[in-house]
Amino acid sequence: MKKLIFTIFIFFGCSSTLPDDDLSLAEHLKMGMDHLDSEDFGKAQDAFKYVLSRGAGTDYGDDAQFFLGESYFLDNQYLLAITEYENLTRKMAYSPFFEKSRFRICEAYSYESPDYFNDQTFTEKALERYQEFLDDFPNSEYISLINKSMIDLRYKLAKKLYETGILYMKMDEYEPARMSFNQILDKYYDTDIIGDVHVKIIDSYIKDNKNGDALTHWKDNSDKYIDDDIINNQIKKLFTENDIAID
Repeated sequence: MKKLIFTIFIFFGCSSTLPDDDLSLAEHLKMGMDHLDSEDFGKAQDAFKYVLSRGAGTDYGDDAQFFLGESYFLDNQYLLAITEYENLTRKMAYSPFFEKSRFRICEAYSYESPDYFNDQTFTEKALERYQEFLDDFPNSEYISLINKSMIDLRYKLAKKLYETGILYMKMDEYEPARMSFNQILDKYYDTDIIGDVHVKIIDSYIKDNKNGDALTHWKDNSDKYIDDDIINNQIKKLFTENDIAID
């Protein structure tokens, strides 16, 4: 008897949450938008999925696909959001939401990018997608946001290499340290960490008893940080402390 009552409760209790087939697709879409506005993301997703299941290939389906991605994105479920945005960009190339979906994919990968000391797969993916976006939409309204995000992501990759170099320095492994530092100079030359990288390269040469190479690096690169008094003073201090003439 208890089992029967429980079954009836489940049936009627759940039935109220089922989609109302008497409502039009436009009404279901509006319900989804209302849920999205109120940040009830689960119900929004249910509504948008219903519209997609009934209205694929219609304008309603187009809207539902984009806002399904938005419902995941705004709920910080970035990988699920990427899947839905990519469904739109693959199937609905003429959608008015195409460009924003492409941008959101970039943002989603960027938000999934972890701190520099973790694996940077999502960071690299975000940069790749941002660059593709810039190539395809050079006049986009999102350009300034993208440039800022790319600077932050590039700094993170540079920082990871920098800390790897510092670790090698602590182990007296100066050649591998310089390899890490030089990768930064090659790949991330426009990041704010470059001055510190030059300091560490010179320091590694001095600690490696290669004073001539330290001087050569300083003379070849001093014009790149000549206006940075802090970096210049750090480098001159290294030479002074090790009795290396720089004139």
